Amino acid sequence: MTGRGRKAVLPPVGHRVEPSLAPESLVVTVINQAGHRRTFDFSGLPVAEAMRRSLAASFAAQSRRWNTHGTALSYWDGLLTFARFLSGLEHPPQDLDGLTVAMLKRWRARHIKTSTGKYTLGKIATLLRRDPRLGSGPVAEELARRVPRPDPSRRSYGEEEREQLLMVARRQFRTAWMRIRENTQLLERGRAGELAEGSREWRISQVLDHLAHTGDVPRTVTPGGYTIVTNHRILGGSTAERTWGRLFLTRGELTALGVLLTDRFGWNLSVYDRMPAPTTAPSIGERTTVTYQVQVEKRRAGAGCWFSTENVTDSGADSPGRLITQALEVTVHGRALAARLAPGADLLMTARTRRAGLAARDLDRPLSVGPLIFGISRDDAKVWARRHDLGGSPFQRTRRTTVTREGRPLQHTQGTHESVYVLPDEHVQHASQAVFEHGAQEALEQARSSVFTGRLTERPDPGHQETATADCADPSTSPWPAHDGSCGADFLLCLACPNAHVHPGHHARLARLHQQLHSLRSALPDRTWDARWREHLLRLEDLRDKIGPAAWAAALERAGDTDRTLVRLLLNGDLAP
Repeated sequence: MTGRGRKAVLPPVGHRVEPSLAPESLVVTVINQAGHRRTFDFSGLPVAEAMRRSLAASFAAQSRRWNTHGTALSYWDGLLTFARFLSGLEHPPQDLDGLTVAMLKRWRARHIKTSTGKYTLGKIATLLRRDPRLGSGPVAEELARRVPRPDPSRRSYGEEEREQLLMVARRQFRTAWMRIRENTQLLERGRAGELAEGSREWRISQVLDHLAHTGDVPRTVTPGGYTIVTNHRILGGSTAERTWGRLFLTRGELTALGVLLTDRFGWNLSVYDRMPAPTTAPSIGERTTVTYQVQVEKRRAGAGCWFSTENVTDSGADSPGRLITQALEVTVHGRALAARLAPGADLLMTARTRRAGLAARDLDRPLSVGPLIFGISRDDAKVWARRHDLGGSPFQRTRRTTVTREGRPLQHTQGTHESVYVLPDEHVQHASQAVFEHGAQEALEQARSSVFTGRLTERPDPGHQETATADCADPSTSPWPAHDGSCGADFLLCLACPNAHVHPGHHARLARLHQQLHSLRSALPDRTWDARWREHLLRLEDLRDKIGPAAWAAALERAGDTDRTLVRLLLNGDLAP
């Protein structure tokens, strides 16, 4: 079965997989998930012929694990960098078996300090280990050295930065939504025959009807060979917003929608390339709300985990589903045109490009259909941010902001959530300082409550008051005073009081008490024992360490009937302070 539950189709009889590297060739062909080919020519690498063939073979062997051209390009860029490094050596190796540990150490030192360099080191090591000649020996050990994980290069938006970003995106998307909604209503009125024939509105509706079916307004070729908008005076101009933009989003407006969706749901940029139009989930008795089923595809999740479905409800202006409703409204004409031009196409993120017919450069993304493009490219994101003076692409930082704001994993694992999104984020660290300080203070107080805070003495002091576990120097200054001014602490708490004095006469009963607490631990449920006895045992073990294990063991041997009786009374709770 395929990932979506359809029966897999068997290949035709006699079918054979074409090798990615033909014999005696230096050109490697990589086929992505969509079946598109991309070639990588190793004949131009600045290394010896034997080295080119070995690198091509390793690249071809590794390519069997790839399903995108983007992965292949990242390895290819690393190989180009590695080849230039080898060509710059005083004595470049002629083949991979000529690599030395010194060369690889020099290569590592050059790239280990940057995040990009760490990625390159990991990719080249993966490729080189494909060669059987580097499977053992000193060079293999050098290649097996761990490469530190690159530091996250992004941080979340602060509140002011986020508000500025969303203000720009909302303003642009809302303008587009109102424009398309208004023209859609005019188109529907014209199709319903509600407009007076020959009126300006009726003539515009006819242009809109042509636009909806073809993706463009009528155009006229002048005698001089120029193409102009036929009805530009009625439409009010020849700009995109006055012509085809009346029913279709521009690429910038689609990018603004993507920014809003990412801020709301935390979806990756690549998700928008293949997101089907959401469907309406069955609803019983609900008339004022609508629930959408949104299919999210994330290929990096691994085989069998690409697809997940999220239910999003539109119950009002501020509900998450309202943005889905608006997205469906502004893309309805684009999706309808795409379905006519390419039956079966129904992708949500659809826009019209200004220049139709250009060859696609990124074959990992859906190909354009007529004047329509699907999804948001990285270039689109960069151009949008630059046009609005927002720095680099906003999607990674917006996703990080949403994830940290939600405080839970969104389309990723708990480990990724903590190690990649939460812990390295500067804003999370800053906001968590008070929590960390409170936790550290609480841990310090707990640690202090579990140690012996009194004093060890060599002999008893006649002026001290004797208790069951220690001698008390001043009951009136107890940390646990009673209502009459005396000490109200349990005798087991005496060892947590700074007024306690322990001399060798107490050692035997305390060692006996320590032994009996250990016996109780095996007889009682963990929760009961922890609540009643854990703290006292930890304090006795701290006292034992201060006295010394040898002296403590000798004291246990000296425990007499009086010591055993006192310990039994203490454990039964029969001794009152």
